[in-house]
Amino acid sequence: MQENIFDAPIPGQSLTDTPKNAAWEHPPQFSDVNDAAEYIWDRLHEDSVLTQVVTFLRSDIPIEAITRMILFGGFTEGKWTPDVAFLLAEIVFKQIMSIGMKAGISKMKLFIGDQSQNKFLKSFAKFKIEKQKADESTVDKSKMKKFVRDVKKELKTGGLMTKEIE
Repeated sequence: MQENIFDAPIPGQSLTDTPKNAAWEHPPQFSDVNDAAEYIWDRLHEDSVLTQVVTFLRSDIPIEAITRMILFGGFTEGKWTPDVAFLLAEIVFKQIMSIGMKAGISKMKLFIGDQSQNKFLKSFAKFKIEKQKADESTVDKSKMKKFVRDVKKELKTGGLMTKEIE
């Protein structure tokens, strides 16, 4: 089903909407950082959430990404303000790290920048060079197709959140 490009809010529509429709337009549930941190700690230790966090960490999802997801989700649900979320960032980061340590995960990715995609980037660079050579001359097209298949196969063996390429 195609998206209708005209199915979008008109400019100024937010000024005519009924106030207090969104969760963030109400006072937050937590204004104290300690109360919010305790709430997050309790939620992280629910069985389903704990299983998800450990799975994310084992799948090389960085702790920073999980922290951001939790804090932004809490903001959109009206749990805390962006200021409280900023103050919670280090606390939640350490909470998730302690869960990973207790789960025995020895190599956790800490920050989003830690994701070394050097192997992929090198493969992509090699692909571009081979493609340029193929465009400039009549290089064996089967070699190019094999290389593309190898790169796609490598991407399919990614983590839990990796998009599958057909």
